[in-house]
Amino acid sequence: MLSAALVVFALTGPPVDLGADYQLGGAYRPAEGVGVVARDRRAQPASGAYSICYVNAFQAQPGARRWWLSRHPDLVLRSAGKPIVDKNWGELLLDTGTKTKRKALARIVGRWIDGCGRSGFDAVEPDNLDSWQRSKGLLRRRDNVAFAQLLIRRAHRAGLAIAQKNAAGLAAARMFDFAVVEQCQRYRECARFTRAYGDQVLEIEYRRKDFDEACDARGARLPIVYRDVNLVPRGSRGYRFATC
Repeated sequence: MLSAALVVFALTGPPVDLGADYQLGGAYRPAEGVGVVARDRRAQPASGAYSICYVNAFQAQPGARRWWLSRHPDLVLRSAGKPIVDKNWGELLLDTGTKTKRKALARIVGRWIDGCGRSGFDAVEPDNLDSWQRSKGLLRRRDNVAFAQLLIRRAHRAGLAIAQKNAAGLAAARMFDFAVVEQCQRYRECARFTRAYGDQVLEIEYRRKDFDEACDARGARLPIVYRDVNLVPRGSRGYRFATC
């Protein structure tokens, strides 16, 4: 059994006085000074770092399309029988529209969250919280909020902190333990997250201009990362990485 002290540590967001890296496209050794690392749930956590486990909770990874359609076709959002797809990333939207489906999804995603805990991650980052905005009106904001609440309970039961990923309109409710935010400088959303979560915000920017502006504005108090949009591993063509 975890001691009370360890549970408190596990549910704390990332330290703000260390550099961070966002390694969803492939794991590699963190640079010197980096103490916060986000990786895909199938990767191992970074040794000695506060490790965040990425889980695509509200949409299906492109490589998992066949699995969802064959194993759980009823949990894929559809219009006139055809799956709804996030065309930017080629991802199927998952159907959070009923209590029964949310519970079924929570059993699947919950096992992934439990796996993050067993692997030694400190926190989980469920992606695509804002999927209702791409659902062609078939999902409602409250559907995703209700599903998120199931995931929050599951993460805490596994001893993991849990991050709000993007979806600035939900920040004020502060349902989560901290936030992981992409391109908030570009879209002028950062203040909405810092008002809700204080310094418990991990910011990722994909344009150098936005990164430089973010560092000037908040770099002394938040972990801010500059990455290439495809998040390729170090040594790969197109790799970009910097911290403030």
